[in-house]
Amino acid sequence: MRRRSGGGSGVVPAVASVVVPGLGQLINGEGDKALGVFAVWGIAGLGFIGAIPLIGTVAAVVGGATWVYAVADGYVTGRKK
Repeated sequence: MRRRSGGGSGVVPAVASVVVPGLGQLINGEGDKALGVFAVWGIAGLGFIGAIPLIGTVAAVVGGATWVYAVADGYVTGRKK
């Protein structure tokens, strides 16, 4: 595989993670990490909407932090490839 001198572009995985957290990791070839990010985000989302009672605010913070992590990780890992 031939590498460009500036490294890869992490923009596509980052944008994909903005749409669906974990999708950027999947694009970068990190299936296990993608599944983990999506699972945490999904469970936090269920807690926020009330499907899992008593943890709404905490779930919102965890879900938001997971989303930001997914975008940043998708960008950084995409740049390394």
